[in-house]
Amino acid sequence: MAKKWTAQELGEMSRAFQASCVLLAGAELDVFGALTGGAMTAEGLAEAIDGDLRATTMLADALSAMELLVKSDGRYSLAPGTTEVLSDRGAQSELPMMQHLANCLRSWVQLANVVRTGRRADKTPSVRGPKGDLASFIEAMEVVSRQAAPLIVKDLGPPEFRHLLDVGGGPATWTIAFLRARPAARATLFDLPDVLPIAEMHLREAGLLDRVTLAGGNFEADPSLPAGADLAWVSAIVHMNSREENRSLFAKVHAALASGGKILIRDIVMDPSHVRPTAGALFAINMLVNTPGGGTFSFEELSEDLAAAGFAEPVVLRKDEGMGTVIAATKG
Repeated sequence: MAKKWTAQELGEMSRAFQASCVLLAGAELDVFGALTGGAMTAEGLAEAIDGDLRATTMLADALSAMELLVKSDGRYSLAPGTTEVLSDRGAQSELPMMQHLANCLRSWVQLANVVRTGRRADKTPSVRGPKGDLASFIEAMEVVSRQAAPLIVKDLGPPEFRHLLDVGGGPATWTIAFLRARPAARATLFDLPDVLPIAEMHLREAGLLDRVTLAGGNFEADPSLPAGADLAWVSAIVHMNSREENRSLFAKVHAALASGGKILIRDIVMDPSHVRPTAGALFAINMLVNTPGGGTFSFEELSEDLAAAGFAEPVVLRKDEGMGTVIAATKG
């Protein structure tokens, strides 16, 4: 039976953006990082974040009302738990993801116009600028994968391989998880040249840099990918593409793999109706406003696109309601 909505429920849903905007503005301006050294007045905080005094005061008051800050005697300090999550000094920092979501928010507010025109939202850099936005996006991928990667790799067997090709490997989170699971293996991480220094930093911290070749390029524009791997990992990429773009990418992966090699695709996978899982239907909107042709796809659609590129025997190795579904196929 379909849910019967009340006016109160719909009103609360329509206003949910307000708290999100306050939190994400605080993250984007690094209010929480500024306060890690101790309490500040509004004047001190405005200077630290290069903000207007009136506007900074109102933002800090709203963050205090939401109990993310504590205001006492005209000074603002961090609420318990926020240092770990909302500053870059926290061991479990979510700050890059918050900053990335602030960028997403600027696209989401253009949704009605995107639906009218069929064109993705206009891109507006954050206060950190394009380089800062790229860094926050790549590190946000590390945030969402740091705990999931070792668990999913373990669930997968882990798979047997000698040489991994991590396509669009970003901060190397998945490369690290695969190489830790297979100590005798090597990997090639392929991503944009501007991303590779971030990957190198994480690989060096993990003590795995000597087992990885960092290859700069663009899997959309380049005619080929680095060759010779027997396992290709395509993680959280297919949703950024149209089906035609995915067929092109799968064809490049197919050509790069050794004979009998496998491709593993990690992504949200929809049921044929494209209504479930709910997270996937909402994530499709994120792709609608942020990409020219991206979306979320069903197993049947991905299987067809893999077959068109020459892959055989597609199978779901792992399934969940989010980005943790993994599909495998073999080079035919």
